[in-house]
Amino acid sequence: MRMKDLDIQKRRLTRKVRVGRIGIGGDSPVTVQSMLNASTKDVESCVRQIEELKDAGCDLIRLAVPDEDSARAFGEIARRTGLPLIADIHYSYKLAHLALDNGAKKIRMNPGNMRDFAEIKELARRMADAGVPVRVGVNGGSLDPKFEGKEESEALAESALECANAFESCGMRDIVLAIKASDVNTMIRANRRVAAVCDYPLHLGVTEAGTLRSGLVKSALGIGVLLRDGIGDTVRISLSAPPVEEVLAGKTLLRTLGLRKDSVEVVSCPTCARTEIDVEGLARAVERATAHVRFPLKVAVMGCPLNGIGEGKHADLGIAGGKDRSVIMRNGEIVATVPTETLMPHFMAMLDDHIAEYSKNH
Repeated sequence: MRMKDLDIQKRRLTRKVRVGRIGIGGDSPVTVQSMLNASTKDVESCVRQIEELKDAGCDLIRLAVPDEDSARAFGEIARRTGLPLIADIHYSYKLAHLALDNGAKKIRMNPGNMRDFAEIKELARRMADAGVPVRVGVNGGSLDPKFEGKEESEALAESALECANAFESCGMRDIVLAIKASDVNTMIRANRRVAAVCDYPLHLGVTEAGTLRSGLVKSALGIGVLLRDGIGDTVRISLSAPPVEEVLAGKTLLRTLGLRKDSVEVVSCPTCARTEIDVEGLARAVERATAHVRFPLKVAVMGCPLNGIGEGKHADLGIAGGKDRSVIMRNGEIVATVPTETLMPHFMAMLDDHIAEYSKNH
């Protein structure tokens, strides 16, 4: 294989839709989404979780709207946060209309359990008039029974396109497709199918991916393969874990593929018998302290001098820990040697200074 074959392909050209001030598709950068796991009726918990997600770099946030009380609470949450929020609707067109009444800037609907095309057309006309996009979200676990018997990726693709065509027939063009399955290969095949025949922006995700460990692996494979092929406009890493972990994982995936350059990359060693410092603890502290940073910053956290000095030369900031003394590097140069027991406060103070200096000059 030639080296150029490993390069990420140019992103497929899609139409651009807007969720409030956030663009999806077209020339917009790939965005990161998450979904609250608090009850929408618990306004205070939702507001706290939204602020945490926003601080972590989440671009778009979705809330479940399973009943009328949730729809009304959705409006209060939208007013309190001032963010463009997405309403997740199943089964009920009435709830979709209530969510629109309460300020939803995007509606997610599932054609597997919302199949009344007369109702879809009425909803589509209202959303088109309001400039509110729809996400047609198809899942392997909730397909329309009429697609039974077909190969699953084909059925998922057909279901999504059929529903999108219903919206488009009403003059609505602000449509995003999300085709998900818990099986990674099925998800990849289905998204490739629709990418080959339409210009709708695609929301990528592996649904029911699992716990933090297994979910990260499955999501990185499924979403990463498609993004590398130039397919995908927004992503959600679905995890049985706190939503903020989804956002951090999504940002890491995009940064690793070179699709996001406005966040921090922490390089840390896997540790071995030479390690004399708490690499994991310091690396996690750096990630937490820099989750809000919106500029490219590479930080190396290394547990010993063997590779630490070399890795630090390629980072904006870095440390190489030793048993008694550790070094701190900036732009490849050693700028301080400190007692290892005071390494963390020294390094975090320098990190804060670097962030403040960058912000002041930009």
